[in-house]
Amino acid sequence: MPYLSLAAAISPTAWEQFVQYCLIGLTTGSLIALIALGYTMVYGIIGLINFAHGDLFMLGAFLTLTLLGAMGMVGIPTTSGGAVVGLTLCFLIVPLFCGGLNWAVDRIVYKPLRNAPKLAPLVSAIGVSFIFMNLGLLWGGAADVNFPTLISSHNLMGDSAIQFTLKDLLVVLITVPIMVGLTVFVKFTKLGKAMRAVEQNPVAAQLMGINVDRVIGATFVIGGALGGVASVVYAVYINTISFQMGFQNGLYAFTAAVLGGIGKLPGAVLGGLIIGLARSLGSAYLGEKWTGSLVFTILIAILVFRPSGLLGRSVQEKV
Repeated sequence: MPYLSLAAAISPTAWEQFVQYCLIGLTTGSLIALIALGYTMVYGIIGLINFAHGDLFMLGAFLTLTLLGAMGMVGIPTTSGGAVVGLTLCFLIVPLFCGGLNWAVDRIVYKPLRNAPKLAPLVSAIGVSFIFMNLGLLWGGAADVNFPTLISSHNLMGDSAIQFTLKDLLVVLITVPIMVGLTVFVKFTKLGKAMRAVEQNPVAAQLMGINVDRVIGATFVIGGALGGVASVVYAVYINTISFQMGFQNGLYAFTAAVLGGIGKLPGAVLGGLIIGLARSLGSAYLGEKWTGSLVFTILIAILVFRPSGLLGRSVQEKV
């Protein structure tokens, strides 16, 4: 019997569907990874699981809608040059807002609890999350809000059954350079080296002349800005936002960070892509109702064999 490739063994329609589901999974996984980077940066520096990060992402989405409405961008044609200008301003303003708000929360809430038992800042982060969620409820209301369609859904693949639109291209063009740039920043810049020093030993870093509080503040700003960028991309891609969107997306982002090895930037990206693929393929072949179970089954299975995550390292604590 002659050898059959996978593409030949599966009918063309089924193969195209599988590729389509993978593309959807990689796109949504990139969004999850972008949010997860904010989680993993803060945890890597001070060991805090910032549960408010997902709701900060939600506030960024509502600010995006407010800015577009103020600029008269709601309801304009997708081919309008004004849409490009509006989105450009959003990509400048929303990350600044989210980064500044994240920095303010650190200064007001987390900084006084630096030397407190770890449970205190954790509970405080949950409290900040509820505050942000209620702000989102006041800002946008309880119902889902339709986001204006600013980018065409024209298929860049032509007449192919596989869909790859300008929205998908936007996600790739935004998230991939940010992920690469952030990795280069942490490895080669002065501030990035200071972050790694604080991550390894805050006391030794301070003795070497590093301003630990400034480094932690910069980490919160960068993490918040990443959430702001993710909120703009998410709103444009999904076209629906709500005050509860931060909880679900934040949960998946935190799961991605743990799955890849929390505190590791490449791990957050890898975890996000795995979860995106699991959600897309699981929804297609098992049903939407089983998607959450599949994601967390994968998480548990991996952590059983690698408790520190896929790219994390097991570190023995001295007592």
